[in-house]
Amino acid sequence: MAVMLDLEGIEAGYGAKRVLFGVSLSVNEGEVVTLMGRNGMGKTTTVNSIMGFCRPNAGSVRFLGQEIAGAAPHRVAQRGIGLVPEGRQIFPNLTVHENLVATAANRRQAAPGWTAERVYELFPRLAERRRNMGNQLSGGEQQMLAIGRALLTNPLLLILDEATEGLAPLMRQEIWNCLAQLKTAGQSILVIDKNVAALTQLADRHYILEKGAVAWSGDSAALRADPELWHRYLGV
Repeated sequence: MAVMLDLEGIEAGYGAKRVLFGVSLSVNEGEVVTLMGRNGMGKTTTVNSIMGFCRPNAGSVRFLGQEIAGAAPHRVAQRGIGLVPEGRQIFPNLTVHENLVATAANRRQAAPGWTAERVYELFPRLAERRRNMGNQLSGGEQQMLAIGRALLTNPLLLILDEATEGLAPLMRQEIWNCLAQLKTAGQSILVIDKNVAALTQLADRHYILEKGAVAWSGDSAALRADPELWHRYLGV
């Protein structure tokens, strides 16, 4: 499989505070890869370093072989990375449909490209709510909307920061089912979440961060076989 995203030796932080200490990871074409760790270990800073919200002090971020470290966020998005941010950040005063189409794009003329109707097929609940305002949705519905909005940019790589945080169990399962469908369709995904059991069912490979560095990496079989890792690094 071709390497899609490749981080090597990333060091980054905010002002004088260093958060990442030499983070390296990769996502291959068609893979689902996770980034796990306790709160404050550097997961969101890693995402911010990829997306251009945080400029690395050292190291490289390559996407499809091209260096993107330090590029503006809109340039990173234009290259084909779609982000579902922590906290969802949907537009509260736009309808579901308006949220979906506000940033829709198919710059690479992907076929078949994502459309609002395809998103409604993936999330029938959004079809029922298409005329509701963003602030009238439940947390789970907002997460579906954030995923749908990202898909409508037709990303080559989809990144989800805290994919199911704070969601009710049924809503969490809907999100996992959605990601499984996307994986089957060949979508490359980098997902951050704390649900180890669900992630080992979904993902191909995993990285665990501890104090801003990769403490462990491996495949799902290895992670399932070592519950001590869950306790040591994830508090599960």
